[in-house]
Amino acid sequence: MSEPLEVSEALVKRAAELDAADELAARRELFALDDSVYLDGNSLGALPRHVPERIQDVVTRQWGELRIRSWTEGGWWTAPERIGDRIAPLVGAAPGRIVVGDSTSVNVFKAVVAAARLAGEGRDELLVDAETFPSDGYIAESAARMTGLRLVPVSPADVPGAAGPRTAAALVNHVDYRTGRLHDLPGITAALHDAGALAVWDLCHSAGALPVALDADGVDLAVGCTYKYLNGGPGSPAFLYVSERHQAAFDSPLPGWTSHVDPFGMTPDFAAADGATRGRVGTPDILSMLALEAALEVWEGVSLDVLRAKSLALTDFFLRCVETYVPAGRVTSLTPEPHAERGSQVALRCAQAPSVMPELITRGVIGDLRRPDVLRFGFTPLYVSFRDTERAARVLGEVLREIPDSA
Repeated sequence: MSEPLEVSEALVKRAAELDAADELAARRELFALDDSVYLDGNSLGALPRHVPERIQDVVTRQWGELRIRSWTEGGWWTAPERIGDRIAPLVGAAPGRIVVGDSTSVNVFKAVVAAARLAGEGRDELLVDAETFPSDGYIAESAARMTGLRLVPVSPADVPGAAGPRTAAALVNHVDYRTGRLHDLPGITAALHDAGALAVWDLCHSAGALPVALDADGVDLAVGCTYKYLNGGPGSPAFLYVSERHQAAFDSPLPGWTSHVDPFGMTPDFAAADGATRGRVGTPDILSMLALEAALEVWEGVSLDVLRAKSLALTDFFLRCVETYVPAGRVTSLTPEPHAERGSQVALRCAQAPSVMPELITRGVIGDLRRPDVLRFGFTPLYVSFRDTERAARVLGEVLREIPDSA
């Protein structure tokens, strides 16, 4: 029988001090939370409290009463661009450069194929993040086959050295989904441009977690999901960013009737609309689209610099608490220590991870498992507190004292 874990009064006191000074503390009340510690917002963000009432109106009044009139009177038709403009400040984009719709994977496909077409002749190589989320890799491989490009997996840090005169584009994750490593978006983008190639970024683990500067850093194309740090709900539509300088030539591999310059003309020949609207395909998924629009209201008045400062403080404090509570040698952090290389999550390698995570969840600490041996904890600054952080590390320490090394 293991000895009971002694609570560190110093850490409890420090958590209380940090919560008292937290400029974002009041945002927590905007979310539907319970007594658990929710550290899985990097998989599915928590529900903003006001969203159900808003969706009730969409279903009962807009769909139930206005019916087809809601496409115009309810603003359904313009939702992809309108919501894109709402996301734009969170990723450093001007209005008119983001369109919302479809899944992340579909948007990755649009972006990669469009980038290959923009690159032009003589460039037959597509670099892809070797540690990418599997779907991005699958999509990149399929896009390479379709466009006749040669797929070259490469670590993000090695992209600048790998890019050359044959490189059409590179698809890179801003934050590694498994380890939480933040990659150098400005530097990698500049290196690709120096080689005459385009930069396509996946922002799934950075949008809503830290400042992004798509326009200022010269990114060509980017995609991101909205159900993680943006709290848009399960399966909420993703977004596609098209730099202003590429919009006139952006050639989507999935032209649809809603991306037509005259969608209701129903002509047999396709003529693309102007701007990011070219990234639309079919009829927008209105229920999830408008749930996302309502959810984005929690961002009103939020400073991304304050958000980033809290994110780093949370992850720093968690690692400090882990060091105090977890038996020596039981976990190893995969998340970089330097702030410039860290997203908003902590990944801990633990040989007993498959046994540990279910027990953590049973005790009210919700993270997730990345097989075979990674415990992943996402820190959403809008609703995670420092008290949550201390409790999560303490419960982790308790569980590891009960599960033997050999489990």
